[in-house]
Amino acid sequence: MATRREPPALAPTPRTAADLVKATLAALACPPAAVLETPARPGVTEAWPTWVAPGVREALGGAGVTDLWAHQVRAAEAAWAGRHVVIASGTASGKSLGYWLPALSAAVSERATTLYCTPTKALAHDQWARLTELGLPEVGAACYDGDTDRALRPAIRRTSRFVLTNPDMVHRSVLPQHSQWRTFLSRLRYVVLDEGHMYRGIFGAHVAAVVSRLVRVARAAGADPAFVICSATYGDARQSAARLLGVPPDTVTAVTEDTSSRGARTVILHDPGRGAAESPSPPRAFTETAAALTAWTAAGVRSVGFVRSRAGAEALADTVRRRSGGAAVTAYRGGLLPEERRTIERGLRSGEVPCVAATNALELGVDIAGLDAVALCGWPGTRLSFLQQIGRAGRSGEHAVALLSAQENPLDRFYVNHPERIFGASLESCVLDRDNPHVLLGHVACAIDEGPLTTAEAEAIFGAGAAPVLEALRRNGLIRLRGDRWFWVDRQRPDQLADLRGGLSHTSIVDADTGRVIGTVDGAAAPAQLHSGAVYTHLGETHVVLDLDLADGVAVVRRDQPGYTTVAQSVSQLNVLGTTAQRSLGVGTLQLGTVTVTTQVTGFLKRDARTGQVVGREPLDLPPGDLRTTAVWWQLPDAAIVDLGLARDLPGAAHAAEHAAIGVLPALATCDRWDIGGLSTARHADTGVATVFVYDGYPGGAGFARRGYDAAEEWLAATHQVVATCACGGGCPGCVQSPKCGNGNEPLDKGGAVRMLSGLIG
Repeated sequence: MATRREPPALAPTPRTAADLVKATLAALACPPAAVLETPARPGVTEAWPTWVAPGVREALGGAGVTDLWAHQVRAAEAAWAGRHVVIASGTASGKSLGYWLPALSAAVSERATTLYCTPTKALAHDQWARLTELGLPEVGAACYDGDTDRALRPAIRRTSRFVLTNPDMVHRSVLPQHSQWRTFLSRLRYVVLDEGHMYRGIFGAHVAAVVSRLVRVARAAGADPAFVICSATYGDARQSAARLLGVPPDTVTAVTEDTSSRGARTVILHDPGRGAAESPSPPRAFTETAAALTAWTAAGVRSVGFVRSRAGAEALADTVRRRSGGAAVTAYRGGLLPEERRTIERGLRSGEVPCVAATNALELGVDIAGLDAVALCGWPGTRLSFLQQIGRAGRSGEHAVALLSAQENPLDRFYVNHPERIFGASLESCVLDRDNPHVLLGHVACAIDEGPLTTAEAEAIFGAGAAPVLEALRRNGLIRLRGDRWFWVDRQRPDQLADLRGGLSHTSIVDADTGRVIGTVDGAAAPAQLHSGAVYTHLGETHVVLDLDLADGVAVVRRDQPGYTTVAQSVSQLNVLGTTAQRSLGVGTLQLGTVTVTTQVTGFLKRDARTGQVVGREPLDLPPGDLRTTAVWWQLPDAAIVDLGLARDLPGAAHAAEHAAIGVLPALATCDRWDIGGLSTARHADTGVATVFVYDGYPGGAGFARRGYDAAEEWLAATHQVVATCACGGGCPGCVQSPKCGNGNEPLDKGGAVRMLSGLIG
């Protein structure tokens, strides 16, 4: 049995990179799967463009910018020429200068304006602080978000030439009040979309619609802005940027080379589950991550540990704090007040806070230099996020260490044991569906309220999907045709019809004893996670759900230690409504289309918290939920089933292949396994043969199933590799078992899944 080696309370500070790596490896309970070294590299500089305003160059020189990297110059030149630009160079490569040079020069010399958008307030305020330090009063850089004093907003609209905001504020404030922004919009030269890889899925579809609306009102005011999209990790940069902007790819200049200097980095890939056969309680990713962070903190190494959930960040910070003798370790996550975030960021920069446990809220480009090490508790979902997170260390050019500790799921195991797939393959494409009617509905309504539209104009702005959306709005009495133009006639604000962060309902979790809300889950997930009798864990404390009110979106819980966990059981029915594309795939057929998924939670299992054995079953009577969405599916004819030797094991083989495919799809599309669902059957009523479906877990679809269809050969080959090379016997969480299976992972046939996938990939 592997034993835990706790780090000493005090340890000497590592004096070399080798010492830091050695200290990290000593903190782990078993040897890593791989240790990868990235050498340092020199940078390539180019001359300053002649059009840069003298005052701007002087201000940047005062901030320490004396030379420009070649990729900064290329991006700045393209933007100055009025082209759309996507800057996809690495973390800490100075992407900001690629748009600062043209934007600040245009502001100083031509009184032109720039609108800067980022997914988070924290990044906008960080950018604002850096701009303010330049000392260019004529630019008047200002943040305009929900925290901005309303008394200051009119002055910002009138005088600022560089406004920093977020897409939500553009949607709910700037565009509805565009007449108040007319002066700013009439001089709008640039729109910057920072952290472009975050604009994906449903959120990306919403932001794409906001971009279309913004272009319309800017052109009405007399401007035609160039867009600059920035991301350290943007897969297929030109195509992804063009998809977001709704423009032809040849109108976008892609700057993908990174010519900045770079310090060396050591990346440690660790699979703590490799000792599972020797120990009934193998070390988990959380335990190993906490061990590394504790060792680093004790040794005076400044670090950050990434974990997927807010509760996980709090638990990780508490664990490291206790093991480090009360060191100033804290959590950085969503839900913190702005001043709390600023305090933590200042503490990290100064060294007063030696370690932070963070969600991906710290993944974005907040400028924090001087970190020595990063630990990731589980694969963060995409290679985009992985590179963003490990890039948080070594920003001052020093040697950095990054640790990835794998959790038990196919994607974690796949990457930890195949490092060439992390560093040797192209990044995931940023997937979004501009034609999702559920997304378009609210934005077409908003555009009409911002200025009456003809049907032809709506289609020119939003695409062919605008026409049926207009009809739906008309049927509901929200718009009316006067002449050839549509007018908004309802009393409610149309922006209420479009929630940029997904538009999904949420269920609040309330402590029965205190009345305090301790958390939320998506409304669609509530029946499976918060049904009566469910065991819910919050910040390490277990609770039992007393009551779930789906109508009011409230689950009442009470702290308890029942000694068991619960797993919901459900039944699903999927109906095919139509097929939009199909092609042959190995011995089968691949299709893409629209489906309706009806799911009902019927009961739950109680599993012993120590052994995992089922100790009870309870029935439930909950209403079914319907989802109309997009799916990709493969179907195998009866003859192929016989040839592959699957006739007897077909249900388990299809079910196992479904689980594994869902687990691996995030390797190709910017999604999480919780963003997609699946269903498999030995004979589906609509197809008449054995069929495996993978569908988007969002109304109308998010583009993930489409990506699976387009890259099916690569997707299923990777899935086959994960299952076929897993060392387990009959299937495990690292290959074919799923943490969200409504059937309790039954039946599953790992060998049958390998044969099925082999037939599909030829």
